[in-house]
Amino acid sequence: MNVKKTLLAAVLATSTILLSGCNEEFVTEPIMPVDVKFASFNVSFAVDGDAAENYQRWVEFFSITPEEQNQLIAIWKQDVAGGTESDVHARAERVIQIRNIAAIIQKNRPDVLLLTEFNNDGEGKDMTALANFQKNYLSVSQSMNSVDGGDMLEPIHYPFVQNYATNTGLLPTDTSLDFGNDGAGPTLPNDAYGFGFYHGHYGFALMSRFEIDADNTRTFQTFKWKDLPEEVVIPTIINCEDPDNPIPEGMKCNDNWYNDKEFQELRLSSKNHVDAPIIIPTPSGNKVIHALLSHPTPAAFDPLAHHNRYRNGAENKLWMHYLNGEPSLYDDQGNTGGFTGEDFVIMGDLNADTEFSSGQNYGIRELMIFHPLVNNEVSHPAGKYLPVSEGARLEDNSKGHPYPETRTSTFGSRVDYAVPSLTLNVVDSGVYWQAEGEPGRLLFNDPRVGDRGTDKEVSSDHRFVWVTVRLN
Repeated sequence: MNVKKTLLAAVLATSTILLSGCNEEFVTEPIMPVDVKFASFNVSFAVDGDAAENYQRWVEFFSITPEEQNQLIAIWKQDVAGGTESDVHARAERVIQIRNIAAIIQKNRPDVLLLTEFNNDGEGKDMTALANFQKNYLSVSQSMNSVDGGDMLEPIHYPFVQNYATNTGLLPTDTSLDFGNDGAGPTLPNDAYGFGFYHGHYGFALMSRFEIDADNTRTFQTFKWKDLPEEVVIPTIINCEDPDNPIPEGMKCNDNWYNDKEFQELRLSSKNHVDAPIIIPTPSGNKVIHALLSHPTPAAFDPLAHHNRYRNGAENKLWMHYLNGEPSLYDDQGNTGGFTGEDFVIMGDLNADTEFSSGQNYGIRELMIFHPLVNNEVSHPAGKYLPVSEGARLEDNSKGHPYPETRTSTFGSRVDYAVPSLTLNVVDSGVYWQAEGEPGRLLFNDPRVGDRGTDKEVSSDHRFVWVTVRLN
């Protein structure tokens, strides 16, 4: 179906009517605006710390038909009732997770959706997993009550989808490079350009009701950290007396974490940075909104030199320089220069909180709080359309977040964003996090599932975040 033509036809068909009167004049009604919902969702379709994790495993999970899913869950229910665990238990619980993710998407019905931690083949070429996620899950009615059934949701379909190449699990060809400083040369996961147990681990994908302009998409997978147009901080070993985290052999306190050769080679993006233009038909013609997609490395897991924290800040600052029109930036297609469009939405699990962080949150603050083109009504804690949820407000806040209602993760931070440009008219935003007793709570917490009955065992350790903009 050509969504663009269909939407235009529907709008034009209702925009003008003929009213009978003495002069039989055409009277034009006000043209109805178009509301477009942009969303970011870290779906946690990636197992952590498992060297056996691979893309084909997830291809298999997405290929399970609805009928086979029902059979697996029926056996799982028998196991739970009987206190046993059959051979199909683990597969059934992955099906439950994927179904719950699909239910959250069906409930919220975004028009443009970024899925982070949606694994791919590394190059972003194989569409099997993405196609079967659509076919066997999104196109099938899911339940608001997870395995209990009932309150079925309307299927949702995205005619335009894209995978993107990623640096995760991609080892450098130069075998002398040792980014992880384990002394073993290039080995997964720590010596890849981005942390991952295989190429494509923790990748991301884009799904849209509107056309994604692939021909004019810009990607920055190969842009190097050293080329960031500012004084670059090279992380150094500063935690020198920690018995639980000894300094690697051959290194000493205050040494650079990356040697000169490594830093000359290291790519900035741990996955990719993507500018994907979305072509949206409106009554006044096509509107192009650029979806700026990224998933920076977590600002953690780096006790000696805080190299992940500095990299996270630099990854987020890349968008700041891009929006400034920085001429020295270069993309994977060989084009130079920064953003030349008008409207954008920054989307992704940015792994940083503007107000609450134990690490280097300078990048996220400069981008979200201080950049003049970013819509502070959505990005700032005092913003009218700051995304919040009742579930986050009521969740345990023992870590002391100053704005607990803004949190988007079970680990206590606001890290997921869908923030538009100042040029766009915002009408709504939110975080989908159901509190205890609210419909849909089983999509987040279910003590029957897994060992904990929470976070990515049930659906994700992140929450669905959205913003709706109105186009005239």
